[in-house]
Amino acid sequence: MTLKEAIAQNTKLRQATLLFLIKEGEILLAMKKRGFGVNKWNGVGGKVQPGESVEEAAKRETREEIGVEVDHLEKVGELNFYFENKSDWNQQVIVYRSQDWRGEPQESEEMAPKWVRFDEVPYKEMWEDDADWLPHLIEGRRFEAYFLFDDEEKVKEKEMRVIVL
Repeated sequence: MTLKEAIAQNTKLRQATLLFLIKEGEILLAMKKRGFGVNKWNGVGGKVQPGESVEEAAKRETREEIGVEVDHLEKVGELNFYFENKSDWNQQVIVYRSQDWRGEPQESEEMAPKWVRFDEVPYKEMWEDDADWLPHLIEGRRFEAYFLFDDEEKVKEKEMRVIVL
């Protein structure tokens, strides 16, 4: 399967969210403790529930996963993920960043948050595609990307567009 074929077969992707808190040269990453993406560093987020907007889902997931109330979200990207033999994993992830929240990040049953300097992001302990787009988020650029993963969760094919403001 090619990326072009995967896109053609999946016109409506399940929506999910990712949110990254940013402060003074640092980004908040969280170690996933269970479920999809377990043992990988990522942002916080998850599935959009019925009747919920994507932005509401990002705020809810952040509150549930790290105990922080986000006041303002900045949409920075759209990631479209396709998996060769796991089509139930296919999803469109709306990516946000925020510098405006209340509370201190706390560990939950699902996530263990940690502040990381921009130049120390542990890309080797994250999803492989993160190294393609996370630097753009850190730099404040917007992006749109499409990734096709193989059975080992490795990127087989990708397309990416960076939007310069």
